[in-house]
Amino acid sequence: MRIFIESKKQELNAIIIAHYYQLPEIQEIADFVGDSLQMARQAARTEARVIICCGVRFMAESAKILSPEKTVILPDIQAGCPMADMITAEQLRAMKADHPNAAVVCYVNSSAEVKAESDICCTSSNAVNVVRSIPEEQPVIFVPDRNLGSYVESQTGRKMIRWEGCCPIHDVLTLQDIETQKKLHPDAILVVHPECPPAVCRQADAVCSTGGMLQYIKSSTAKEFIIGTEEGFLHTLQQNCPDKQFYLARAGFQCRDMKYISLEKLTRAMDSMAYQIEVAEEIRKRARIVLDRMIAIN
Repeated sequence: MRIFIESKKQELNAIIIAHYYQLPEIQEIADFVGDSLQMARQAARTEARVIICCGVRFMAESAKILSPEKTVILPDIQAGCPMADMITAEQLRAMKADHPNAAVVCYVNSSAEVKAESDICCTSSNAVNVVRSIPEEQPVIFVPDRNLGSYVESQTGRKMIRWEGCCPIHDVLTLQDIETQKKLHPDAILVVHPECPPAVCRQADAVCSTGGMLQYIKSSTAKEFIIGTEEGFLHTLQQNCPDKQFYLARAGFQCRDMKYISLEKLTRAMDSMAYQIEVAEEIRKRARIVLDRMIAIN
């Protein structure tokens, strides 16, 4: 399969981009592995004719929004995001009607339609700076992740109007989970994703996006880390920091949607060119503005 994938990639003039949470074998065969912001930037600047997005649907949609002239493939159409499904464009329009003067910041974990209704997008790596870019006197609607919104509030001192969505994988991490791991690994540094609940984030030594976690851990002199994010990220950490030890913050820290894409499905997708992602042009144009604003902010 690997030989076929490499050969087909050349034939199609394709690039394979993958998220850190993908299966190890997918990460290993990808041309680029990163977090949501890094994937968006890679999709925007690639010269490849075909983008194979090994992630979930909103990531593939973002690639299509940024590169409408390219063919964007999501190897398994089932790969979605429960958080992104927690808010619709209709619900956001109603929220905007209740707060007509507010700027809308949408997390990248959202549909193209929700992005099109927003003013600026963000990822977990630049959410704080995105909110800081908005005039202090202007109210801010933040959708859909209440936990990331809470973290941004803690860093900016700015109260926002938050939608009550969450990542069902990160949201179930508890203080008890942390306490258990701390007892087992008393010298380990606790690093968590800002999609985790506020009480957990407050106990962490560092709160970072996945890309931020990698940089933090690579530069740290510590040798042991408790990792508060999806288990797929351990592969990246072990590849980049083989001299360090990593422990998941809880058992079963796995996103099912991020595991749908296998080498077999990737092979079939490249052979059949399915599933191709399309975004209606009117929505794409509006969402493009929102994503461009996000990409411009570090």
